Amino acid sequence: MTASHLQDIADVRALIQLYVEGSNGDGDKMRQAFHPDAHMFGHIGAMDTYEPITDFTATVESMPGLAGPNYSWDIRTVDLTGDAGVAVLVETDYLGCDFVDYFTVCRIDGRWWITNKTYAHTGGTPPPM
Repeated sequence: MTASHLQDIADVRALIQLYVEGSNGDGDKMRQAFHPDAHMFGHIGAMDTYEPITDFTATVESMPGLAGPNYSWDIRTVDLTGDAGVAVLVETDYLGCDFVDYFTVCRIDGRWWITNKTYAHTGGTPPPM
């Protein structure tokens, strides 16, 4: 691996860290992490999520503290080729649930962005919203 590739991996890990910090109520960090045209997709039971990321950002801003008291997370992988890639984040006790998040990332004009989030609900029951 080249030094520039290792730096790209570090930059994407920092981007996912920004998402983690933002997803608990900090909309500014969310807007820094996600490309403005990004979308989110997934299911929690019968609840479907197919929305622009701006909708999710508005939700986390209006309901800070969605990460539970035992919230934990781990960046499982970052895989990059050139200006594109994926990152996988495992979350425990977010909104009372566990998730695996798949982020597509893209370097645009020299800056990494999250361009899409697709998640899998792996356990737990969310509170009524």
